[in-house]
Amino acid sequence: MSQVIWIARHANRLDFVNPDWFLTAERRYDPPLSEDGFIQAQQLANRLKGEKIAHIFASPFLRTVQTANAVAEVLDLPIKLETGMSEWHNAAWMTEEPKRLSTPALAELFPRIDTSYTPQIAAKYPETRPQMLERSGQTARCLTTEFSPQDILLVGHGASVVGAAMGLVGEIARTEVKASLCSLVKVVRQEPEWLLELKGDTSHLTEVEEVIRFDVSDRLPVTSKQ
Repeated sequence: MSQVIWIARHANRLDFVNPDWFLTAERRYDPPLSEDGFIQAQQLANRLKGEKIAHIFASPFLRTVQTANAVAEVLDLPIKLETGMSEWHNAAWMTEEPKRLSTPALAELFPRIDTSYTPQIAAKYPETRPQMLERSGQTARCLTTEFSPQDILLVGHGASVVGAAMGLVGEIARTEVKASLCSLVKVVRQEPEWLLELKGDTSHLTEVEEVIRFDVSDRLPVTSKQ
């Protein structure tokens, strides 16, 4: 049995382009995409056009939903909001639990959202690095099992992209996956194992960030927001 799991990080976010946005934002940990981020999201959508993706799951943060929506429009699919793919609820980055739009509010903005879907895994604030990795890894395992053998797309953040990959292929993903903005990971099930075929591909993008702003390994201090 073969099954393909695509895992994408959201495109560029407004507060990366305009850091002052954070100072006055109502939901300061839930920025939208930047102008170039929308272009990246469309390039990701064009990259996945023609792939046999049957389901799209996205973190409920605005930037991930906007990224997933670009793909959903091209593939003509609904979007399932999955909290298990959420941002790392890191107390070093966030002084309080992150505020985000409710599912009904998001569905008004993005009609492709499937409001009947119930998320598999919760994300709690605050959470440690191991808790985040286990949460996103468990999410990937649950969704691949429930929707097997159909191909799926998970849209998350730097942390949850790596964590989801680790949940399928194991510890190797911690060092092999490079989760830059709007990058693409591809994991293929070839019984009895999962194979990591793409480790953070950005060949679909015309502009790629020079320095990846997130490192889930223990080699570097994690100080910047993902």
